[in-house]
Amino acid sequence: MKIALTIAGSDSGGGAGIQADLKTFHQFGVFGTSVVTAITAQNTVGVRDWEAVPVQLVTRQLDAIADDLPPGAVKSGMLGSAAIVEAVADGIARRSLPNYVLDPVMVATSGDRLLDADAERLIARRLVPLATLVTPNLDEAEVLVGDTVRTPDGMERAARELVRRGARAALVKGGHLAGPEVIDVLVVNGTARRFTRPRLDTTSTHGTGCTLSAAVAAGLALDRPLERAVQDALDFVHRAMAAAPGLGQGHGPLNHFVPAPPRPPTDGW
Repeated sequence: MKIALTIAGSDSGGGAGIQADLKTFHQFGVFGTSVVTAITAQNTVGVRDWEAVPVQLVTRQLDAIADDLPPGAVKSGMLGSAAIVEAVADGIARRSLPNYVLDPVMVATSGDRLLDADAERLIARRLVPLATLVTPNLDEAEVLVGDTVRTPDGMERAARELVRRGARAALVKGGHLAGPEVIDVLVVNGTARRFTRPRLDTTSTHGTGCTLSAAVAAGLALDRPLERAVQDALDFVHRAMAAAPGLGQGHGPLNHFVPAPPRPPTDGW
């Protein structure tokens, strides 16, 4: 059985963060491991409070996993502080962890800030060059590249800039753009590809970014090509949103019980 690792915060509401990542890994048939970076008090309405895990404990979690359950792919989400960003960057490089998917979580779906400015700058400088894929939304792409990103062409420029800064590939997510369709732009190997799907009329959007990056990591752990892993992940998230159970009074969780895209015959356990 393949192993994947999530490095992220814990969501007490169960719809995002570590909880969403482990549910997603399970659906893809991948054994999930975790490094908890922060504890949050949140639900579908918003984040009430959160506290970062001590940096030394983050490092010890990562080393414990790498020593005994080496992952075939890794994703990171909420990191919480500049010191944790540094520790995660050092750990990924020191342990040579493969297939790193960077979800540069900076703002929750509810609008709550989850990272300070120093940590945001460190993500751009330390983590982007380590990433097999970086998956920012429009706001995060603007922070990372220091430019306005509000059109598909702007998304492609931002993705190319992230690749220029060291990421192997970049997927800029267009869910915050207006219009009847959602456009996501992937740049890999010098080529840009746009993924288009109908926009869903739903408020069940809590954890979409976490789920997407976890699904990509699961695909990479299963040895799928990057572009295939991205396509499968986008498909999984779209169907999970469409089948959302309507829980909570705010931005509800997805339905992580929808089937993952089928594995090709070459996928192994």
